[in-house]
Amino acid sequence: MFLLFLKGIVVGFAIAAPVGPIGLLCIQRSLRCGFKIGLLTGLGAATADSFYGLIAALGLTALSAWMMAYQSWIHCFGGLFLVAFGFRLMLKHKRHGHVKKSEEHSLLHAYGTTVLLTMMNPLTLFSFIAICAGFGIGSHHQDYLHAFALVLGIFLGSSLWWLFLSSIVAHVLHHRIKEKTVHLIDKISGVMLFLFGIVVLLY
Repeated sequence: MFLLFLKGIVVGFAIAAPVGPIGLLCIQRSLRCGFKIGLLTGLGAATADSFYGLIAALGLTALSAWMMAYQSWIHCFGGLFLVAFGFRLMLKHKRHGHVKKSEEHSLLHAYGTTVLLTMMNPLTLFSFIAICAGFGIGSHHQDYLHAFALVLGIFLGSSLWWLFLSSIVAHVLHHRIKEKTVHLIDKISGVMLFLFGIVVLLY
């Protein structure tokens, strides 16, 4: 069981570490809103990763088969969600001139939106299945105790990466980057999310 826990840490870290749309969003929010918002953004992604880990650990083939059967709809809704979120991020400062504290500075908002973004990104599921298969996870049904060990490991591994990333950005880079550069990162993050959503729609 401890070995499964360690595998979970490695899988969680491996899923989180590549800097994709969620990584850019974490960087953008850490620069714009601070460490707590950046960390909660990452923990939202870690929560979604843990859900996919639960599917792998318990061998929930029915749920996996359902998601594969409806992957075209998942791609459609996930892609549209990413496009809308990216477009909104691109135009946020143009429309409002500043960030709304009641919205952008909300810990629950930072966490919840990232859970949705990660869950509705169909490529997360497929990459997760591939990495788990490479580690020999999900080849047989696990009991609840082993499943808990794996999911805990995945959440911890993913969280460690987001803790590292948000800490570096908020505490080290924040004071060295000019406001104009922060605005540019805002735009780049929005464009990347928008383009990634287009790719998901066309995939």
